Amino acid sequence: MKQRSLAGWIFAAPALIVIGVFFGLPVLSALALSLTDFDLYALADTRNLRFAGLDNYIDLLQTPMFWKALGNTAYFVVLGVPLSIALSLGAALLLNAPAARFKALFRTALFAPVVTTLVAVAVIWRYLFHTRYGLVNWGLGHLGINPVDWLGDPHWAMPTIILFAVWKNFGYNMVIFLAGLQAIPKDLYEAARIDGASRWQQLLHITLPMLGPVLLVVGVITVSGYFQLFAEPYVMTRGDPLQSTVSVLYFMFEEGFKWWNLGRASAVAFLLFLIILAVTTLMLRFGKRRELV
Repeated sequence: MKQRSLAGWIFAAPALIVIGVFFGLPVLSALALSLTDFDLYALADTRNLRFAGLDNYIDLLQTPMFWKALGNTAYFVVLGVPLSIALSLGAALLLNAPAARFKALFRTALFAPVVTTLVAVAVIWRYLFHTRYGLVNWGLGHLGINPVDWLGDPHWAMPTIILFAVWKNFGYNMVIFLAGLQAIPKDLYEAARIDGASRWQQLLHITLPMLGPVLLVVGVITVSGYFQLFAEPYVMTRGDPLQSTVSVLYFMFEEGFKWWNLGRASAVAFLLFLIILAVTTLMLRFGKRRELV
């Protein structure tokens, strides 16, 4: 047994070393950095570096801009995650339907936004939603609706970014849902049809319960990904208008690479990590309780 265990560790050693060097060490370094006042002066001369303890974390919790960024991120997650999951599940149900044709073509077309370059697509969407020259306002004008300042109005900027993020990412979840749907035994649906169950009843009592573990995985992946909102507001709005699209990661980026407060930026990263950990842990516990029931 000891020889087998030793052989297993030997085979796993290269992967563990890579993970330790390229993941473990940077994480520990960032944690140590968050406990200091590392800034531009310390970057030039490490003798200016001082240990700050939890001062960065306490200061962040007293910073209104951090709470505003956290509120914007929570708004993005609360609206974006259910919308993304609902659309991806709906697309998977349509592709899995027996009457669907050209499934491979539609599956590829719906998954294509996932593999496109985010920055390039974000630039295109910014022009699509341009107030004067955008295709969206051009279409609304033909319907007699006045142009909307999609990315310049604080009320519309974040919903526009949510729409873009959902379009960009829902294909990934769609493929996972499609795999889960194809794993459900067909006998269950045949038995339900014999008992007189409608399509809606089959969805509620067979499809969704059987997709429970898949829904949990997709929910955790989507929530953790949406909490890390950065590229969309960075490219489309630069955090404006009126800082209504500043996310936690965007706030961290400005702290670290605009103001060079790298200690505070590292503290932001670990606070976000704790928030994501707490939310995903609650989701996993809720999912386990649902399975036990």
